[in-house]
Amino acid sequence: MSTKIRQYENLVRSFYKPLYRYAFWSCKNKQVAEDLVQETFTRAWKNLNQLKSLDAAKPWLFTILNRENARRFTRKQLPMIELSEEWNLQHIADKNNEIDKIALQRAIMKLSDEYREPLVLQIIAGFSTDEIAKMMSLNSNTVSTRLFRARAELKKMMFSANVKVGEKNG
Repeated sequence: MSTKIRQYENLVRSFYKPLYRYAFWSCKNKQVAEDLVQETFTRAWKNLNQLKSLDAAKPWLFTILNRENARRFTRKQLPMIELSEEWNLQHIADKNNEIDKIALQRAIMKLSDEYREPLVLQIIAGFSTDEIAKMMSLNSNTVSTRLFRARAELKKMMFSANVKVGEKNG
């Protein structure tokens, strides 16, 4: 087995799950997320010689995934109908915790792209501020500001949602 094949297999084993989680958070569709990850690894295979060190693999793969996700909006797509993830989760977990989780997911999805993308890269994919800055071609201070504003906006949305729920019950 060649070194290239072993290196590629290690990348897939190491990064499939975090890439899938991030892709799913980005598009909220299992099939699209799987397609995005598959396209990411296809491009990674074709360009494996561009990967200079294994330390750079994670941001490199996530950058490819982000570009693939952007490309899907330039392609013609047929509408997809799928049972919501909410329906499946509500039957598994405690309803109160599940409602909070769903409300948080909805609030995150309502954030503008400039705030949602770095937040999801940090909380779902586990990237540092510096790594996010490199991936998004931004200054680290800009990323920190966006993360701060994203969290502030989330708190405001979640507080507003809790007040509305409390008003209905009270």
